[in-house]
Amino acid sequence: MRRREWLAVAALGAGCKKSGRRRVAVIPKSTAHIFWVSVQAGALAAGEEFGLEILWNGAPTETEFSRQIQILDSMVAQRVDGIAIAASDRKALVGPVDRAMAAGIPVTVFDSGLDSENYTSFVATDNYEAGRMGGRRMGELLKGEGQVGVVLHAPGSQSTVDRERGFKDALAAEFPKVRVVAEQFAMGDRAKARAVAENMLAAQAGLNGFFASTEPASAGISLALKARGRSGQVRFVGFDFSDAMVEDLRVGVMDAMVVQNPFQMGYEAVRTLHEKLNGGTPEKRIDLAARVVAAGDLEDEQVRRVLNPDVKKYLNSR
Repeated sequence: MRRREWLAVAALGAGCKKSGRRRVAVIPKSTAHIFWVSVQAGALAAGEEFGLEILWNGAPTETEFSRQIQILDSMVAQRVDGIAIAASDRKALVGPVDRAMAAGIPVTVFDSGLDSENYTSFVATDNYEAGRMGGRRMGELLKGEGQVGVVLHAPGSQSTVDRERGFKDALAAEFPKVRVVAEQFAMGDRAKARAVAENMLAAQAGLNGFFASTEPASAGISLALKARGRSGQVRFVGFDFSDAMVEDLRVGVMDAMVVQNPFQMGYEAVRTLHEKLNGGTPEKRIDLAARVVAAGDLEDEQVRRVLNPDVKKYLNSR
């Protein structure tokens, strides 16, 4: 069964409390993309290992931070034992996280940070360095000279802002003749990302590179390149992964993708809360490594483990 078929399973919310087990709420930015399915599987793996009940609940899309606040507040009202949250907006989620911490509920922030240090632990990819990795690969693909369009995620999302900044900083420092000539937000929507990319292709006749900072942006760019007959002509570095992105990489629509380890991220977020609830002091910050994957890397065993986590093993038990 392909991973996308698990999206419906991933949208399941919190269940009833099971006697004798601590409850940990895990609140993703959204439940709409493969990345979050892998995060959920990692969180469930940690829950199974440490004897915790995992309450998974998130908004349908990554820009609905008001819904994310409602979910967080409801988990505080339920008096869960711990909360892990990927903040959709670095400012808007500060107050709600403060309320949880004030209620004595430890909070681990994962994937995307807050404008605050009032949390138990922060687990994330080093997104700035991941963006720099993408910038370096783009510079190499363009042989040090060219024009690039960047499909941005959304204002206020710390993780993607860092990726986009890292990408541009790497080009400026190491490939000054590669210029970003167009950038626009797609707001986590692949249809908007496609429209943005098609507009860039139409407006910038000399455009010869694209960078996307998220999975939906990557998917939208792929659709635009195929629709415009530009596959393989415009160098393309994406971010994150899905079945469709792996296939696009394999056939040359995409040249490279910067890949995180969402399964490990979900696992570590829950593990830090387990440690705190058992009297320990988890690391304040845990940086997870990303890597650039090209078509020739797809058969590498480490890459295959990241791209194909055993989500069925954990989601089947729900």
